[in-house]
Amino acid sequence: MQGTPQPTQPTPPAEGYAPTARTVPTRSRERAAYDRELVHAILDEAYVCHLGFVRDGAPVVLPTLYGRVGERLYLHGSTGSRPLRMAGAADPGLPVCVTVTHVDGLVLARSAFHHSVNYRSVVVHGVAHPVTDAEEKRAALDALVDHVAPGRAADSRPANAKELAATAVLRLDLREVSAKLRTGGVSDEPEDLSLPHWAGVIPVRREYGAPVAEADLSPGVELPGYLAEL
Repeated sequence: MQGTPQPTQPTPPAEGYAPTARTVPTRSRERAAYDRELVHAILDEAYVCHLGFVRDGAPVVLPTLYGRVGERLYLHGSTGSRPLRMAGAADPGLPVCVTVTHVDGLVLARSAFHHSVNYRSVVVHGVAHPVTDAEEKRAALDALVDHVAPGRAADSRPANAKELAATAVLRLDLREVSAKLRTGGVSDEPEDLSLPHWAGVIPVRREYGAPVAEADLSPGVELPGYLAEL
């Protein structure tokens, strides 16, 4: 809306995010990381996050799409969804926890106890606020679309007034943030090394299939280059 100042981006941390009581794990602390570029890379590679909040005294966790713009996450949903309604009604916003996880490998040990996965994850704590400024909301929705396929926002019809009215966006600043990773091989006990069980890591990788066009595409519409590059 004209005359409504947009919130400024949070100041980027010089080197990394400062650990807090909520972002320091109680076990395997050596796997925690607070590097800004690492956190951004993990967030930018995933498509779905899990949004956690408390409703009527009980925890609720919902999967949703998101996009990152600088030191800020944008999450979208229907204007009738629980977290969007609660964030709009809450003052000064809705306390949330957002998580993103990649599974990079299945770690199979000789003992059942030491089975694990190699992973990269990010946890963000903070207070989510509804985006009410029209310009920021459109920019946030473009970021959400481009997060799925970079370049797609400019190659699709923008949301019209009715669609914008039915869509709500939450803003969450990246302030209280941590990453956690497990890499490497099996951690079997020395006395188990001679057991006759296979041990090792099975890598898990994301792979895209060939694009499948809709049957009713207009004549002459070709697959755009930014999708072919996927």
